[in-house]
Amino acid sequence: MRSRDRLLAVLVAVVWGLNFPATALALEHFPPFLLAAVRFTLLAVPTVLFVPRPRMPFGRLLLVGAGLGVLQFAFLYLGMAAGLPSGLASLVLQASAPFTVVLAGVFLRERLTGRQVVGVTIAVAALAAIAVHRAQAAALLPVVLALCGALGWAIGNVATRRAGPVNPLHLTLWWSIVPPVPMAVLALVVEGPERVGTALGTAFTAAALPADLGLLYIVIVASLVGYGIWSRLLGTYPSSTVAPFSMLVPVVGVLASWVAFGEVPDVVEVVAGAVVVAAVLWSSRTPRVVSTVAPPAGATGRGPAAVAVPDPLPVSPGAGGAPR
Repeated sequence: MRSRDRLLAVLVAVVWGLNFPATALALEHFPPFLLAAVRFTLLAVPTVLFVPRPRMPFGRLLLVGAGLGVLQFAFLYLGMAAGLPSGLASLVLQASAPFTVVLAGVFLRERLTGRQVVGVTIAVAALAAIAVHRAQAAALLPVVLALCGALGWAIGNVATRRAGPVNPLHLTLWWSIVPPVPMAVLALVVEGPERVGTALGTAFTAAALPADLGLLYIVIVASLVGYGIWSRLLGTYPSSTVAPFSMLVPVVGVLASWVAFGEVPDVVEVVAGAVVVAAVLWSSRTPRVVSTVAPPAGATGRGPAAVAVPDPLPVSPGAGGAPR
C-alpha cells in the first residue's frame, strides 16, 4: 500500500474513532434505531435525487447496504442500548478486521502474506488485552450483539470489494438507501411510536442541539468522508490489506472519550493501543523486493551481479483500479 493511501486509511480510523463520542451525544436524544433511520434517510433522499446510481447489480448493492448499514448498526446500537459503553463498543466492533480477512479468504480467494497474518494476529491480541481489561464494564449479551455488528461490517467490506470499478462515493451514498426502511420498522416496533414521536418533535429545541451536532458529524464526516475513502481503498487494494486499519479506531475512540467525557485510559490501554497502531502499519507495508539481475551475455566482469530494487507496483488512481 502506498504511503498516501496508508495515511488516508489512518484518517478514516480517526474519523470513525471520533464517531463514537458523536454517537453518544446523539443517543442522548434519539433512541438507537431511530437515530440510524434518520442518519441514513438524510443521506438517502439527496442521493436518489441527485447522485447517479453506480453501474453494478442492484442485488449486490443491497448486500453492501445490508452489511454496512443494517446489520452493523442494528446490532451495534442494540448492544449500546443494552448497556455496552461507547469505548468498549469502539473496541468490540473492530473484530470486523479478522472477520473480513477470513471472509475474503473464503469467498474472494485472497491469499494472505506472512506479514499480514503476523500483524493481524498481534493487533487482535492487543485488542483482546484491552477487552479483557475492560470486560467488567459490560455484560456478555451486549458484547455478543456488537460482535454481530462487526460481522455485518465484514460482510459489507467483502461485498464492496466485489462491487468492481464503480465510483466509491456514489457507492457509499447509494448503499445508504437500504437501511432507512428496516431501521424505521425496528424503531417503531422496538422503541415504540410514542418515543419516536417525542424524539422527532423535540429535535429542533436547544436541549437537543448537542445531539443534532453529533448527528451531523455522523452523516457528513463519518458517512460521506469516512466511507467514501474506505470504499476507494477497498476498490484499490485487497480487503485483507485495508481491513486491519479499522483496528486503529478503538485507539482513537479511547482517546476521544478521554477528552470528551473524562474517561482516563490507564497504562494497559495505552500500551495495547500503541501495539495495535504499530502492528497495523507494519502489516500493511509491502516489503521492497530485491532481485538479482543476471549480467548480459558476453560480459566478462566477475564482480557481484547488479541488484535492482523495483518501484512499487503502480495502482490506478481511479476506483476499482486494483494492482495486477
